[in-house]
Order: sequence, then C-alpha cells, then structure tokens
Amino acid sequence: MISKQQRMNKLVLSAISLSALLAITACSGDNAAVEEPAVVNESADTTAVVEDAPIVEPEVVTPEPVADTETTVIEDKPVQEISAEPEVLAADAGAKLYETNCKVCHEGGLLNAPKYGDKAAWEPRLAKGTETLHMHSAKGFNKMPAQATDKVSEAQVYAAVDYMIEAVS
Repeated sequence: MISKQQRMNKLVLSAISLSALLAITACSGDNAAVEEPAVVNESADTTAVVEDAPIVEPEVVTPEPVADTETTVIEDKPVQEISAEPEVLAADAGAKLYETNCKVCHEGGLLNAPKYGDKAAWEPRLAKGTETLHMHSAKGFNKMPAQATDKVSEAQVYAAVDYMIEAVS
C-alpha cells in the first residue's frame, strides 16, 4: 500500500517532469500542435492505485557478418550533395526565426535563457565568442536543446543568434 506522502511525492515529481518536458518542447522549434494534458484533481479524497510494471530487458540483436565483397549496398537512398556555397537567407531571417522559435524561451528567460536585449545576461556568453554561441545554439548546450533540425538549417539558427546579439551590441 502506498502512503499518502508517497502519492504526493509521485504527483509532485510528475508535475515537475511534465513542466520540464513542455519547456524543452517549446524551445525545440517543433511547431506541431500539442494536446494539453488533462487536469489532475488534487483533492485529498482522491486515491490512485499504480501498479509497478515489470521491467522488460531489451532483446539484444547481433548483426550478421557482412560478406567480403568489394562493394556493399547499405541503403538505396539518393546521396545528398553537399554544396560548397553558403545558404543565402533573407535579411530578416534571424528576426523571423526568433519570433517563431527562440522568443518562447528568450523573452521570459525560461530555463535560464538570456533575455532578449539584456546586456548583463548576454555578457558572459558573448565573452565565449560568436562561433561558440552559434555552435551551442545549433547543436544544443546545457538546458538549450539543439535548434538546427530537419526544418531549421544551421544558417537560420546562426542568423537568429546574430539577431539576438545585435540587440545587446
């Protein structure tokens, strides 16, 4: 039997986990619609019974050895050519990405994100250099998830970072 304190601890932990998940999702740049979670009745009379699910070990699959041949076809997908030319962006590309993705965290300082236009908050980050800020924003760093995705290019992320840097320069 689970005590009242254990139930409350589980409820608090669930609420914190859900909040963190929503915050990370908001910063990830995924603009897909998200269903809102159901409201939990927090009255003292409510009792939830949670059964522990058995732990299932994942099945280990060992790959079959590849025959010794000169060429092996791995996938029949076309190879994406890498262009030596940089991506050409519109002049307001950084501002647009900031408004659609970055603003969620940087407007209010969510997850300790430096607020847009706050010179004091940006100063230690700017000391690391623009290249480091570009890399951290594109690949992710600490609480900030990677912003360069299949829908947002690194060049667009860099433009948004440059846009935010201009506000404090």
